Amino acid sequence: MLIPLFPLPQFVLFPGQVVPLYVFEPRYRMLLARVQRTGEAFGMPQILTPSTEDPRPLEARLSMIGTLAHLREVAPHEDGTSSITVVGGERFQIQHLITDQDYLCAEVELLPLQADDDVHSATILRALSNRLVTDLLRMRPDDREAIVQHAPPDPLLLASFASVLLPLSGEERQQVLEAPSLTERLETLVGFVPVPARDLN
Repeated sequence: MLIPLFPLPQFVLFPGQVVPLYVFEPRYRMLLARVQRTGEAFGMPQILTPSTEDPRPLEARLSMIGTLAHLREVAPHEDGTSSITVVGGERFQIQHLITDQDYLCAEVELLPLQADDDVHSATILRALSNRLVTDLLRMRPDDREAIVQHAPPDPLLLASFASVLLPLSGEERQQVLEAPSLTERLETLVGFVPVPARDLN
């Protein structure tokens, strides 16, 4: 599967996450024109290290696992820039980078989450989901009403929701995204909850 890439520093897109983006660089304007023309998704891998700290080319500083971004809205501006809205889709793993175009492209393979083999996996997922919501409420009491109202019941979407709300670094969010199964993703998130919040049990 060949897709264009729109990498960002210290940013990880999660499945189901809706994100506004501002497209201003000429190469990404071209990428946007292509996506609008073809209707395809584009990939969003994280830029792991900034160019000021790492002199290697951009393609050498990318995470190899990212998320497909599906274009939802485009608002063009008179200066040629655009405000867009995307929603996160499937994970992918980069197999081969293509660097001889105006913007990065890659041959990728979709990377679905592994099935949880444990016969008690539904119970485990429910327990982890409840724990995660409880921790979020304790950490962000001012946002209690919004969390209760908007926390999705689906564990996959809840993991994405928590990944955005928790004070995680780009590296930690990447670790969450790369967890091979949903149970491990939720366990990783719970492990990142600051100790004082966990100690309130």
